[in-house]
Amino acid sequence: MNTDPIADYLTRIRNANSAGHKVVSIPSSNLKKEITKILFDQGYILSYKFDDSTVQGSIKIALKYDSYTKDPVIKKLERISKPGLRKYSDSDGLPRVLNGLGVAIVSTSNGVMTGKKSKTIKHWWRSSLLCILKKKNV
Repeated sequence: MNTDPIADYLTRIRNANSAGHKVVSIPSSNLKKEITKILFDQGYILSYKFDDSTVQGSIKIALKYDSYTKDPVIKKLERISKPGLRKYSDSDGLPRVLNGLGVAIVSTSNGVMTGKKSKTIKHWWRSSLLCILKKKNV
């Protein structure tokens, strides 16, 4: 039984990365679609495709690897706010991932966005810290 769909999403990407797969298929939801768009915009994945032919739909993600060493671009993918223990933070208290080289993904009342974007908007409300991503050192 899957009780945390975001953790399942991140685990599928992490497992496909470590196994060297080029494409991973994940069951779809609106939150997962927004996280996928952020991953693409930040350069962590090559491409994505939303397939809504079934009732739930699926997301096909083409993973990105270093062209020389063939190592995965995503070094670390970590779930922070879990269903049993939510982690909230205001815009000033968001973590700085790898001294600005990583990405924190947060869920706010304005939608899902990166930590940097959340800091520029200066929310007065608290946001839930979903996950952090770290890129491979270049």
